[in-house]
Amino acid sequence: MTKFGVIGGSGIYTLEGVDIEWITVVTPYGEVEVGASEIDGREVFFMPRHGKNHSLPPHRVNYRGNIWALASLGVKRIIATNACGSLNTDFPPGYLVLPDQFLDFTKARPSTFYDEPGKVAHTDMTVPYCPQIRSEIMKAADEIGFKDIYNGGTYVTTEGPRFETSAEIKAYRMLGGDLVGMTSVPEVVLAREAGMCYASISIVTNFAAGISPDVLTHDEVLEMMSKITPVVGKIILETIKGFPEEKTCQCPWDVSLLDIKVEK
Repeated sequence: MTKFGVIGGSGIYTLEGVDIEWITVVTPYGEVEVGASEIDGREVFFMPRHGKNHSLPPHRVNYRGNIWALASLGVKRIIATNACGSLNTDFPPGYLVLPDQFLDFTKARPSTFYDEPGKVAHTDMTVPYCPQIRSEIMKAADEIGFKDIYNGGTYVTTEGPRFETSAEIKAYRMLGGDLVGMTSVPEVVLAREAGMCYASISIVTNFAAGISPDVLTHDEVLEMMSKITPVVGKIILETIKGFPEEKTCQCPWDVSLLDIKVEK
């Protein structure tokens, strides 16, 4: 059966009710800790993006190591979560959004596996977030009766760790952004390069700067996350349990890590 990877963002550091065995995976980008588990006969590998104790800020996350580790374990479908701010008044705090597009405003992150001379690759990102996974997440949310979720939207990724200025948020809105966060890119790009389906559950924790009347704090993010985390966990588990084995999306699975040259 297809193996799943779950990447937990801020506030999601485990899979509630699931036994996890922590293993260490050696990658060209260093060692990565991954939680191995089984859900309804499916192998699932859990990874807290920021570390078990939230010790890594978004611009210091080992994105290449994380994705390489999951790919080397045979993962083909990834469900990620991330906390984000809303640029769209239709998506208030507490809402879950499944982005289908992104705008990349990161500045200093390694964002590709193809970074060594000798291999030139231009990866198609027309549809970056897997439609099949997003559809199954929506079905799972409906199964548990959660209605404050929307399939579609543009996620703006910023470098961090600072929050955005009001002027930046205004510009992102003009460009069509619906959400703003610090983690979806390069994660989604690397997953595509490694031949995996990837979708993200974006958890709206606040309205972004200039939209919110209050100054933003990280405590605000964590408070909202603590409220919505149990729901997100249930949705992820239901998605994995009910996921059909047949692949109906166009995400490419024919990429091998052996085809990617990397610096050792």
